[in-house]
Amino acid sequence: MPLSRTLGSITVTALTDGEGAFFQPRAEAFPQATAAHWAEADRRDPASVTADGQWWLPFRSFAIRTGDGPVTLVDAGIGPADSLAPGWAPVPGRLPAELAAAGIDPADVETVVLTHLHTDHIGWAVTGTPGRPYFPNASYLVQRADLDAAQTLNPALPAGLIAPLRAAGQLRVVDGESSLTPAVRLLPTPGHTPGHQSVLLTAADERLLLTGDLLVHAVQLVDPELSYAHEVDPEQARQSRLAALRTHSPTLLATPHLSAPFTTP
Repeated sequence: MPLSRTLGSITVTALTDGEGAFFQPRAEAFPQATAAHWAEADRRDPASVTADGQWWLPFRSFAIRTGDGPVTLVDAGIGPADSLAPGWAPVPGRLPAELAAAGIDPADVETVVLTHLHTDHIGWAVTGTPGRPYFPNASYLVQRADLDAAQTLNPALPAGLIAPLRAAGQLRVVDGESSLTPAVRLLPTPGHTPGHQSVLLTAADERLLLTGDLLVHAVQLVDPELSYAHEVDPEQARQSRLAALRTHSPTLLATPHLSAPFTTP
């Protein structure tokens, strides 16, 4: 059964699409990290490193539901075997089974928030040939800056993702901060990609931040100043990470790639 957390009447369920070793040494992914950084990161997240020192990571989406209302899905995983991610991610993913185990039918999903357009976050968004939205009743929310950069991020995105969503009338372009409900806000957190966004949930005195790839490893919780090699704009990503963690002061984080789906900052 997938893990979940509640904030007031909101339930957030973690859905793991797959897991595997990263394609490059972690020291190359975080070139500024010191031995002390790694020691503390491994203490905080010991399952993220294998016996031979590889970075082991899950690929995770999150379902948000208030009461028994419609579902908002944050990110769409690595996808099936014919997705855009098989060159480096452990496809096929198991998101359909994870959704079923959580009692969610794809038709229940009203909104899909794509934090960014990297292939390990869009895998189940559009499936099949010709491509069709996997979530037939959902609006797919993408920040305009990522949409404008899609060709640069991956030349397959315009035809493989964006055109099918547009043709189905299911693409919703967002410019900057936006509120889905009074308790659910989209926060622009650019840097990892030009239009990266995170999701902030607020209930009473609790704040849960669904980070997307604002941070991808516990080493960036040890030191949020640390850059990740695959950020489009490392300085902007650093500023976004610091602002999100300090300005919004989340009490809990929901992360796609840390070993535990929910962690304290």
